[in-house]
Amino acid sequence: MGPKTSPALKDGAACTVVAGTHAGKSGTVRDIKTSKTGHMTITVVQRDGERFKTLAKNVEISSTPSARTKR
Repeated sequence: MGPKTSPALKDGAACTVVAGTHAGKSGTVRDIKTSKTGHMTITVVQRDGERFKTLAKNVEISSTPSARTKR
């Protein structure tokens, strides 16, 4: 896990996905889990209620929730 996600990654934090399938989307971090292989996964809930799962290493924590959501 990179330095971008370590200290601030917690349930309820605003985030933007910067890599992977969901790159460009933003929302709120929910449901942080560690897989059997040791990778951290999170569920991101967008402003419109849509949810998706992504790896924690693919997100950057924002200081304020983003109003921009991309489908």
